[in-house]
Amino acid sequence: MLQGKTVVLGVSGGIAAYKIPNLASMLKKLHANVEVIMTENAGNFITPIAFESLTGNKCLVDTFDRNFQFQVEHVELAKRADVFLFAPATANGIAKVAHGLADDMLTTTFLACQAPKLIAPAMNTRMYENPVTQDNLEICRKYGMKVIDPAKGYLACGDVGAGKMPEPEQLLEYILQEIACEKDLTGKKILVTAGPTKESIDPVRYITNHSTGKMGYAIAQAAARRGAKVTLVSGPVELAVPLGVKAVPVISAREMFEAVTAMAGEQDAIIKAAAVADYRPVHVGKEKTKKSDGEMSIALERTDDILAWLGAHRREGQFLCGFSMETENVMENSRAKLEKKKVDMIVANSLRMEGAGFGTDTNVVTMITKDEVQEWEKMTKSEVAHRILDRIFG
Repeated sequence: MLQGKTVVLGVSGGIAAYKIPNLASMLKKLHANVEVIMTENAGNFITPIAFESLTGNKCLVDTFDRNFQFQVEHVELAKRADVFLFAPATANGIAKVAHGLADDMLTTTFLACQAPKLIAPAMNTRMYENPVTQDNLEICRKYGMKVIDPAKGYLACGDVGAGKMPEPEQLLEYILQEIACEKDLTGKKILVTAGPTKESIDPVRYITNHSTGKMGYAIAQAAARRGAKVTLVSGPVELAVPLGVKAVPVISAREMFEAVTAMAGEQDAIIKAAAVADYRPVHVGKEKTKKSDGEMSIALERTDDILAWLGAHRREGQFLCGFSMETENVMENSRAKLEKKKVDMIVANSLRMEGAGFGTDTNVVTMITKDEVQEWEKMTKSEVAHRILDRIFG
Protein backbone atom coordinates (compact mmCIF):
# COMPACT_ATOMS: atom_id res chain seq x y z
CA MET A 1 0.00 0.00 0.00
CA LEU A 2 2.88 2.40 0.79
CA GLN A 3 5.37 1.08 -1.75
CA GLY A 4 7.71 3.90 -2.77
CA LYS A 5 6.63 6.19 0.08
CA THR A 6 9.02 7.56 2.71
CA VAL A 7 7.67 8.15 6.20
CA VAL A 8 9.82 10.14 8.63
CA LEU A 9 9.13 9.56 12.32
CA GLY A 10 10.40 12.20 14.74
CA VAL A 11 10.64 10.82 18.29
CA SER A 12 11.23 13.12 21.24
CA GLY A 13 11.82 12.41 24.92
CA GLY A 14 8.48 11.25 26.27
CA ILE A 15 7.48 7.93 27.81
CA ALA A 16 5.14 7.33 24.84
CA ALA A 17 8.25 6.83 22.70
CA TYR A 18 8.03 3.12 23.51
CA LYS A 19 4.95 2.86 21.23
CA ILE A 20 6.70 4.11 18.09
CA PRO A 21 8.66 0.93 17.21
CA ASN A 22 5.29 -0.81 16.81
CA LEU A 23 4.23 1.94 14.39
CA ALA A 24 7.51 1.61 12.48
CA SER A 25 6.90 -2.13 12.15
CA MET A 26 3.35 -1.57 10.85
CA LEU A 27 4.65 0.86 8.24
CA LYS A 28 7.35 -1.56 7.07
CA LYS A 29 4.72 -4.27 6.64
CA LEU A 30 2.93 -1.88 4.27
CA HIS A 31 6.22 -1.57 2.33
CA ALA A 32 6.99 2.02 3.34
CA ASN A 33 10.55 3.29 3.67
CA VAL A 34 10.73 4.38 7.32
CA GLU A 35 13.30 6.88 8.57
CA VAL A 36 13.53 7.67 12.29
CA ILE A 37 15.01 10.75 13.93
CA MET A 38 15.38 10.82 17.71
CA THR A 39 16.26 13.55 20.14
CA GLU A 40 18.98 12.76 22.67
CA ASN A 41 16.39 12.67 25.44
CA ALA A 42 14.37 10.08 23.53
CA GLY A 43 17.34 7.77 23.98
CA ASN A 44 16.48 7.60 27.66
CA PHE A 45 13.30 5.72 26.78
CA ILE A 46 14.30 3.63 23.74
CA THR A 47 17.51 2.97 21.86
CA PRO A 48 18.26 3.80 18.21
CA ILE A 49 19.15 0.13 17.65
CA ALA A 50 15.49 -0.84 18.08
CA PHE A 51 14.47 1.40 15.20
CA GLU A 52 17.43 0.40 13.04
CA SER A 53 16.52 -3.28 13.46
CA LEU A 54 12.93 -2.64 12.44
CA THR A 55 13.46 -0.19 9.57
CA GLY A 56 16.79 -1.24 8.10
CA ASN A 57 17.85 2.43 8.14
CA LYS A 58 20.21 4.32 10.40
CA CYS A 59 18.38 6.11 13.22
CA LEU A 60 19.55 9.74 13.24
CA VAL A 61 20.28 11.51 16.52
CA ASP A 62 23.35 13.72 16.26
CA THR A 63 23.22 16.68 13.89
CA PHE A 64 27.02 16.64 13.60
CA ASP A 65 27.49 12.89 13.20
CA ARG A 66 30.58 12.41 10.98
CA ASN A 67 29.28 9.08 9.63
CA PHE A 68 27.19 10.67 6.90
CA GLN A 69 26.77 10.66 3.12
CA PHE A 70 27.93 13.55 0.95
CA GLN A 71 24.49 15.17 0.93
CA VAL A 72 23.54 17.45 3.80
CA GLU A 73 21.69 14.73 5.67
CA HIS A 74 18.78 16.62 7.25
CA VAL A 75 18.02 18.44 4.00
CA GLU A 76 18.22 15.29 1.90
CA LEU A 77 15.88 13.39 4.24
CA ALA A 78 13.46 16.31 4.32
CA LYS A 79 13.32 16.25 0.51
CA ARG A 80 12.59 12.52 0.36
CA ALA A 81 9.82 12.57 2.98
CA ASP A 82 6.24 12.01 1.85
CA VAL A 83 4.99 12.67 5.38
CA PHE A 84 6.63 13.64 8.69
CA LEU A 85 5.06 12.43 11.94
CA PHE A 86 6.34 14.05 15.14
CA ALA A 87 5.34 11.58 17.87
CA PRO A 88 5.50 11.74 20.75
CA ALA A 89 5.67 15.54 20.57
CA THR A 90 6.59 17.00 23.95
CA ALA A 91 5.64 20.50 25.08
CA ASN A 92 9.24 21.55 24.50
CA GLY A 93 9.33 20.03 21.01
CA ILE A 94 6.04 21.66 20.06
CA ALA A 95 7.32 25.05 21.24
CA LYS A 96 10.40 24.64 19.05
CA VAL A 97 8.62 23.69 15.83
CA ALA A 98 5.94 26.34 16.39
CA HIS A 99 8.58 29.07 16.46
CA GLY A 100 11.00 27.68 13.89
CA LEU A 101 13.78 26.70 16.28
CA ALA A 102 16.19 24.15 14.87
CA ASP A 103 18.77 23.08 17.46
CA ASP A 104 18.90 19.32 16.87
CA MET A 105 18.52 16.84 14.02
CA LEU A 106 14.77 16.38 14.56
CA THR A 107 13.78 20.06 14.56
CA THR A 108 16.27 20.89 11.78
CA THR A 109 14.80 18.25 9.49
CA PHE A 110 11.26 19.20 10.48
CA LEU A 111 11.90 22.83 9.55
CA ALA A 112 13.42 21.85 6.20
CA CYS A 113 10.60 19.46 5.31
CA GLN A 114 7.82 20.61 2.97
CA ALA A 115 5.84 17.36 3.08
CA PRO A 116 2.65 17.09 5.17
CA LYS A 117 3.49 17.33 8.88
CA LEU A 118 1.59 15.57 11.67
CA ILE A 119 2.08 16.35 15.35
CA ALA A 120 0.93 13.97 18.11
CA PRO A 121 1.21 15.75 21.48
CA ALA A 122 2.00 13.55 24.50
CA MET A 123 2.52 15.05 27.94
CA ASN A 124 1.06 15.68 31.38
CA THR A 125 -2.51 17.01 31.31
CA ARG A 126 -1.57 20.29 32.99
CA MET A 127 1.22 20.85 30.47
CA TYR A 128 -1.08 20.06 27.55
CA GLU A 129 -3.87 22.32 28.81
CA ASN A 130 -1.50 25.18 29.65
CA PRO A 131 -2.48 28.19 27.50
CA VAL A 132 1.11 28.50 26.24
CA THR A 133 1.05 24.96 24.84
CA GLN A 134 -2.38 25.52 23.33
CA ASP A 135 -1.16 28.74 21.69
CA ASN A 136 1.84 26.89 20.27
CA LEU A 137 -0.40 24.17 18.85
CA GLU A 138 -2.58 26.84 17.26
CA ILE A 139 0.52 28.35 15.64
CA CYS A 140 1.38 24.91 14.25
CA ARG A 141 -2.12 24.64 12.76
CA LYS A 142 -1.79 28.15 11.32
CA TYR A 143 1.28 27.02 9.38
CA GLY A 144 -0.48 23.98 7.95
CA MET A 145 0.64 21.31 10.39
CA LYS A 146 -2.03 18.82 11.46
CA VAL A 147 -2.36 18.27 15.18
CA ILE A 148 -3.61 14.85 16.28
CA ASP A 149 -5.72 15.30 19.38
CA PRO A 150 -4.36 13.30 22.32
CA ALA A 151 -6.46 10.65 23.99
CA LYS A 152 -7.81 10.95 27.51
CA GLY A 153 -6.88 8.41 30.13
CA TYR A 154 -4.47 7.37 32.85
CA LEU A 155 -1.08 8.96 32.22
CA ALA A 156 2.37 7.70 33.19
CA CYS A 157 2.63 10.43 35.82
CA GLY A 158 -0.51 9.11 37.55
CA ASP A 159 -2.82 11.91 36.42
CA VAL A 160 -6.00 11.22 34.48
CA GLY A 161 -6.95 13.47 31.58
CA ALA A 162 -5.94 14.63 28.10
CA GLY A 163 -2.35 14.18 27.01
CA LYS A 164 -2.12 10.47 26.22
CA MET A 165 -0.64 9.75 22.79
CA PRO A 166 -3.01 7.77 20.55
CA GLU A 167 -2.18 4.13 19.92
CA PRO A 168 0.04 3.20 16.95
CA GLU A 169 -2.97 1.89 15.01
CA GLN A 170 -4.57 5.34 15.16
CA LEU A 171 -1.36 7.10 14.20
CA LEU A 172 -1.08 4.76 11.23
CA GLU A 173 -4.54 5.81 10.07
CA TYR A 174 -3.46 9.47 10.02
CA ILE A 175 -0.44 8.57 7.91
CA LEU A 176 -2.54 6.50 5.51
CA GLN A 177 -5.04 9.34 5.24
CA GLU A 178 -2.22 11.59 4.06
CA ILE A 179 -0.28 9.41 1.63
CA ALA A 180 -1.99 6.06 0.92
CA CYS A 181 -3.92 7.39 -2.08
CA GLU A 182 -3.81 10.13 -4.67
CA LYS A 183 -6.30 12.87 -3.81
CA ASP A 184 -8.19 12.48 -7.09
CA LEU A 185 -11.62 12.96 -5.45
CA THR A 186 -10.84 16.29 -3.82
CA GLY A 187 -13.89 18.54 -4.03
CA LYS A 188 -16.34 15.66 -4.47
CA LYS A 189 -19.18 15.09 -2.02
CA ILE A 190 -20.14 11.47 -1.48
CA LEU A 191 -22.85 10.00 0.71
CA VAL A 192 -22.58 6.31 1.68
CA THR A 193 -25.12 4.22 3.56
CA ALA A 194 -23.93 1.16 5.47
CA GLY A 195 -24.97 -1.51 7.91
CA PRO A 196 -28.36 -2.90 8.87
CA THR A 197 -31.42 -1.17 10.21
CA LYS A 198 -33.57 -2.40 13.09
CA GLU A 199 -37.37 -2.29 13.30
CA SER A 200 -38.69 -2.74 16.83
CA ILE A 201 -41.44 -5.28 17.41
CA ASP A 202 -41.64 -4.56 21.13
CA PRO A 203 -39.17 -3.39 23.82
CA VAL A 204 -37.28 -6.71 23.51
CA ARG A 205 -37.43 -7.89 19.88
CA TYR A 206 -36.73 -6.38 16.49
CA ILE A 207 -36.49 -7.19 12.78
CA THR A 208 -33.08 -6.82 11.16
CA ASN A 209 -30.59 -8.64 8.90
CA HIS A 210 -27.03 -9.95 9.04
CA SER A 211 -25.28 -6.91 7.54
CA THR A 212 -22.05 -5.92 9.31
CA GLY A 213 -21.47 -2.69 7.35
CA LYS A 214 -17.97 -3.71 6.20
CA MET A 215 -18.57 -2.96 2.51
CA GLY A 216 -20.08 0.47 3.12
CA TYR A 217 -17.38 1.42 5.61
CA ALA A 218 -14.69 0.32 3.15
CA ILE A 219 -16.21 2.59 0.50
CA ALA A 220 -16.38 5.53 2.92
CA GLN A 221 -12.75 5.01 3.97
CA ALA A 222 -11.51 4.70 0.38
CA ALA A 223 -13.33 7.87 -0.69
CA ALA A 224 -12.00 9.84 2.29
CA ARG A 225 -8.43 8.72 1.63
CA ARG A 226 -8.82 9.93 -1.95
CA GLY A 227 -9.82 13.39 -0.77
CA ALA A 228 -13.62 13.34 -0.98
CA LYS A 229 -15.90 14.91 1.57
CA VAL A 230 -17.70 11.82 2.83
CA THR A 231 -20.88 11.44 4.87
CA LEU A 232 -21.62 7.96 6.21
CA VAL A 233 -25.19 7.19 7.24
CA SER A 234 -24.84 4.01 9.24
CA GLY A 235 -27.08 1.58 11.03
CA PRO A 236 -25.83 -0.08 14.24
CA VAL A 237 -22.51 -1.84 13.57
CA GLU A 238 -19.36 -2.72 15.50
CA LEU A 239 -16.96 -0.76 13.30
CA ALA A 240 -14.97 2.41 13.94
CA VAL A 241 -15.88 5.39 11.79
CA PRO A 242 -13.07 5.89 9.22
CA LEU A 243 -10.81 8.88 9.71
CA GLY A 244 -12.02 11.97 7.88
CA VAL A 245 -15.59 10.71 7.52
CA LYS A 246 -18.66 12.44 8.96
CA ALA A 247 -20.89 9.81 10.59
CA VAL A 248 -24.67 10.03 10.93
CA PRO A 249 -25.85 7.11 13.12
CA VAL A 250 -29.38 5.78 12.65
CA ILE A 251 -31.39 2.81 13.88
CA SER A 252 -34.52 2.37 11.81
CA ALA A 253 -35.12 2.40 8.06
CA ARG A 254 -37.22 5.54 8.50
CA GLU A 255 -34.34 7.32 10.23
CA MET A 256 -31.98 6.31 7.43
CA PHE A 257 -34.49 7.47 4.81
CA GLU A 258 -34.87 10.86 6.49
CA ALA A 259 -31.10 11.31 6.88
CA VAL A 260 -30.37 10.42 3.26
CA THR A 261 -33.16 12.45 1.70
CA ALA A 262 -32.24 15.51 3.78
CA MET A 263 -28.70 15.54 2.35
CA ALA A 264 -29.23 13.98 -1.08
CA GLY A 265 -29.34 17.21 -3.06
CA GLU A 266 -25.83 18.24 -1.95
CA GLN A 267 -24.06 15.07 -3.10
CA ASP A 268 -22.10 14.34 -6.27
CA ALA A 269 -22.60 10.62 -5.71
CA ILE A 270 -24.70 8.46 -3.40
CA ILE A 271 -23.72 4.84 -2.78
CA LYS A 272 -26.36 2.82 -1.00
CA ALA A 273 -24.52 -0.13 0.54
CA ALA A 274 -26.83 -0.51 3.55
CA ALA A 275 -28.91 -3.68 3.91
CA VAL A 276 -32.10 -2.04 5.12
CA ALA A 277 -34.74 -4.12 6.89
CA ASP A 278 -37.47 -4.52 4.27
CA TYR A 279 -40.42 -4.60 6.66
CA ARG A 280 -41.52 -2.95 9.88
CA PRO A 281 -44.30 -4.06 12.24
CA VAL A 282 -47.47 -1.98 12.23
CA HIS A 283 -49.45 -4.16 14.59
CA VAL A 284 -48.33 -6.58 17.26
CA GLY A 285 -50.84 -8.61 19.24
CA LYS A 286 -51.74 -11.99 20.63
CA GLU A 287 -54.22 -14.41 19.14
CA LYS A 288 -55.81 -17.34 20.92
CA THR A 289 -55.63 -20.69 19.19
CA LYS A 290 -56.55 -24.22 20.13
CA LYS A 291 -52.93 -24.90 20.99
CA SER A 292 -52.13 -21.64 22.75
CA ASP A 293 -53.85 -18.72 24.39
CA GLY A 294 -51.10 -16.25 23.54
CA GLU A 295 -49.49 -16.73 20.13
CA MET A 296 -48.01 -13.51 18.75
CA SER A 297 -49.36 -12.03 15.54
CA ILE A 298 -47.45 -9.35 13.64
CA ALA A 299 -48.73 -7.25 10.75
CA LEU A 300 -45.96 -5.86 8.57
CA GLU A 301 -45.57 -3.10 6.00
CA ARG A 302 -42.69 -2.35 3.67
CA THR A 303 -40.14 0.19 4.85
CA ASP A 304 -39.26 3.29 2.85
CA ASP A 305 -37.48 2.55 -0.44
CA ILE A 306 -34.45 4.83 -0.25
CA LEU A 307 -32.98 3.90 -3.63
CA ALA A 308 -36.27 4.39 -5.48
CA TRP A 309 -36.71 7.83 -3.89
CA LEU A 310 -33.17 8.80 -4.91
CA GLY A 311 -33.81 7.67 -8.49
CA ALA A 312 -36.98 9.74 -8.67
CA HIS A 313 -35.47 12.86 -7.11
CA ARG A 314 -31.89 12.92 -8.38
CA ARG A 315 -30.31 16.23 -9.27
CA GLU A 316 -28.61 16.75 -12.60
CA GLY A 317 -25.16 15.20 -12.81
CA GLN A 318 -25.58 13.10 -9.69
CA PHE A 319 -24.43 9.46 -9.77
CA LEU A 320 -26.47 6.81 -7.95
CA CYS A 321 -25.11 3.38 -7.07
CA GLY A 322 -27.03 0.64 -5.33
CA PHE A 323 -26.19 -2.85 -4.11
CA SER A 324 -28.09 -6.04 -4.83
CA MET A 325 -27.56 -9.03 -2.56
CA GLU A 326 -29.33 -12.08 -3.96
CA THR A 327 -29.64 -15.80 -3.30
CA GLU A 328 -30.80 -16.70 -6.82
CA ASN A 329 -31.33 -15.11 -10.24
CA VAL A 330 -28.63 -12.56 -9.46
CA MET A 331 -28.38 -10.97 -12.90
CA GLU A 332 -32.11 -10.88 -13.62
CA ASN A 333 -33.02 -9.40 -10.23
CA SER A 334 -30.19 -6.88 -10.31
CA ARG A 335 -30.99 -5.67 -13.85
CA ALA A 336 -34.61 -5.25 -12.81
CA LYS A 337 -33.54 -3.19 -9.81
CA LEU A 338 -31.32 -0.99 -12.02
CA GLU A 339 -34.25 -0.12 -14.27
CA LYS A 340 -36.95 0.09 -11.64
CA LYS A 341 -34.98 2.29 -9.24
CA LYS A 342 -33.62 4.47 -12.09
CA VAL A 343 -30.03 4.36 -10.84
CA ASP A 344 -26.73 4.43 -12.74
CA MET A 345 -25.09 1.32 -11.38
CA ILE A 346 -25.88 -1.80 -9.38
CA VAL A 347 -23.18 -3.77 -7.60
CA ALA A 348 -24.52 -7.31 -7.39
CA ASN A 349 -23.37 -10.33 -5.44
CA SER A 350 -24.69 -13.64 -4.23
CA LEU A 351 -24.92 -14.95 -0.70
CA ARG A 352 -24.16 -18.36 -2.14
CA MET A 353 -20.77 -17.30 -3.53
CA GLU A 354 -17.73 -18.24 -1.46
CA GLY A 355 -15.86 -15.14 -0.30
CA ALA A 356 -18.87 -12.85 -0.70
CA GLY A 357 -21.76 -11.81 1.50
CA PHE A 358 -22.19 -10.56 5.05
CA GLY A 359 -19.33 -10.38 7.51
CA THR A 360 -16.48 -11.31 5.13
CA ASP A 361 -13.39 -9.22 4.44
CA THR A 362 -13.62 -10.10 0.73
CA ASN A 363 -16.29 -9.76 -1.90
CA VAL A 364 -17.09 -11.13 -5.35
CA VAL A 365 -19.29 -8.70 -7.26
CA THR A 366 -20.69 -7.94 -10.68
CA MET A 367 -20.92 -4.32 -11.77
CA ILE A 368 -24.03 -3.64 -13.84
CA THR A 369 -24.92 -0.49 -15.73
CA LYS A 370 -27.31 0.16 -18.60
CA ASP A 371 -24.54 -0.40 -21.14
CA GLU A 372 -22.20 -2.98 -19.64
CA VAL A 373 -21.67 -5.83 -17.21
CA GLN A 374 -18.32 -6.51 -15.53
CA GLU A 375 -17.69 -9.56 -13.39
CA TRP A 376 -14.92 -8.73 -10.94
CA GLU A 377 -12.63 -11.30 -9.40
CA LYS A 378 -12.52 -11.98 -5.69
CA MET A 379 -10.99 -8.97 -3.93
CA THR A 380 -10.79 -7.44 -0.49
CA LYS A 381 -13.65 -5.11 0.25
CA SER A 382 -11.18 -2.23 0.24
CA GLU A 383 -10.12 -3.16 -3.31
CA VAL A 384 -13.76 -3.45 -4.37
CA ALA A 385 -14.41 -0.02 -2.86
CA HIS A 386 -11.65 1.62 -4.89
CA ARG A 387 -12.80 -0.16 -8.05
CA ILE A 388 -16.35 1.17 -7.53
CA LEU A 389 -15.04 4.70 -7.05
CA ASP A 390 -12.88 4.38 -10.16
CA ARG A 391 -15.95 3.36 -12.17
CA ILE A 392 -18.07 6.21 -10.82
CA PHE A 393 -15.52 9.00 -11.22
CA GLY A 394 -13.18 7.57 -13.86
